[in-house]
Order: sequence, then structure tokens, then C-alpha cells
Amino acid sequence: MPEADNEGKLYFENIPQEGKLFFLKGSNELDWGMKNRLARIFNPNDGRTVMLAIDHGYFQGPTSGLERVDVSIMPLVPDADVLMCTRGILRAVVPPAMTIPIVMRASGGPSILKELSDEQIAMDMEDCIRLGVCATAIQVFIGGEFESRSVVNMTRLVDAGLRYGIPTMAVTAVGKDLERNAKYFRLATRICAELGAHYVKTYFVEEGFETVTAACPVPIVIAGGKKRPELDALKMAYDAIDQGAAGVDMGRNIFQSDCPTGMMKAINAIVHGNEKPEKAFELYQTIKNEKK
Repeated sequence: MPEADNEGKLYFENIPQEGKLFFLKGSNELDWGMKNRLARIFNPNDGRTVMLAIDHGYFQGPTSGLERVDVSIMPLVPDADVLMCTRGILRAVVPPAMTIPIVMRASGGPSILKELSDEQIAMDMEDCIRLGVCATAIQVFIGGEFESRSVVNMTRLVDAGLRYGIPTMAVTAVGKDLERNAKYFRLATRICAELGAHYVKTYFVEEGFETVTAACPVPIVIAGGKKRPELDALKMAYDAIDQGAAGVDMGRNIFQSDCPTGMMKAINAIVHGNEKPEKAFELYQTIKNEKK
């Protein structure tokens, strides 16, 4: 048996123990495990995140830029805060020694050939635990044909995650017939937050986006959406952060760029370095020219 140590003497009686508020919007009352996972997704120094989204194949197949994830995407991962992917790609392609936080796509069902809002929860929370993910992601189709099902799917995923301390990111999907404006996104993001999502991924709009982030009681990250010119994508990221977004979850505007590495570093410069889009674009061009 080990010998007992001497009784302690340094109790710092004159220093009261203080509990600090958690840095992330709307997350102070969560359990330790939830907060710890969220603190791996969002940088505690600035409360922001750069997520690299490569989950498009779950309904689109091998879309442009994702034909070979091992070749085209893995070199980009060290510059991302988070990798958002499917469990198939994670198991088949991502090296287990890579310690980047994973946000797992947990919904699915229809392909681009069918009605996309007809989704279900497509994996079990126990598999998320086996894979060590930091959060799950699920599509919510406010105004879509299967709106109610998608909302209930999200609440069930939230409930399952709460049992094990795994946060849920709700992704606001926009159908072909729905207008993309601040009024719609205020509605969609608020519904997701009200029903338990721990953070929300949505689209940036030019007019009124600050009202979307202000009305949502949990963090918002923006989707990159379809590929656009690099400077335009950087301006969108800058404007979103400036108007209250807590980060970006970009895919096509990075891996479909003619210099994905340059775009990763330029987006990082904006999100974490508060760089202006024009200066970030110069960084992108410099890296692009070095690779020629």
C-alpha cells in the first residue's frame, strides 16, 4: 500500500472559486461533455470555426472535386477547424491518426433524382460514439414537402445526442420554390434553435442577415453554397462574420476552386484573422502562383 501524503496546506481561503460563463452563444447551460465538444468545433479564442464540408456525396454521388477524397481533400484538412463528412468516407478514407473534430452527416434517404425533403435519420447515435464525432448534422426542410418529418427527425437526433453529450447542428435546406431572404431564414433558424439544435447552418443573404443572427439564440455558421468566384466567396464569408455569424461551413467554394489550399488559408484569414476580403484574396493569389 502506498504511504499517505502529508495533509495539504494550500487552500487559498482568500480566493473564492469562480465559475466562468461558457464562451459560446446559447450554450452556458449545457453539460460539460457538450461544451467540450463545442469548444473543439468553435475556437475558444474567438468563438469561430472554419468547417470543411465534404458530405455532398450522400445525395449527389461523386460530385466535382470529390471524385477522390483521399487525393483532393485530405491535404486541405490540416487548415480546417472541423471536417464535416459521412461515416462511409470517415471509415474508408480519413486516417484515424488525424485528430481534427468530425461533424457527422446523420440524415439521408433520397438522391438528387427524388424529392430531397423526404429524408430520415440515417445512422444510430451509438455509431457516432464509436466514431468519436464532435457533433451530428441533419437537414431541416422548413416549407418543404416533408417539413414536419424533417423537424421531428431533428428533435429525435437532439434527444439522442443529449443522452451522450453530442451536439446537433441543424442545416436549413432551401427548396427550389422557396425564396431565399432574411424573413425565411429568420423563421427556419429560429425553429431549429427553439426545438433544440445547438447550432445552425444556413445561407447568407445580402439584405438583413444581421437580423437572422440576432434572432437566433444559438450560433450560426454559413453554407458556402454553389461555386462562385473566389473573391465573391471571400466577401460573403467576411460579410457573414461581420454580421454575426460564428463561422463558415464551406465545401464547393473550396474544393472546386482552382487553388483549394489557397482558399482554405484565405477563409481562415478572414474568419480567425479578421482579414479584409481583398487582402485574403491576395493571399489566395500568392499561394496559387506559388503552385504553378
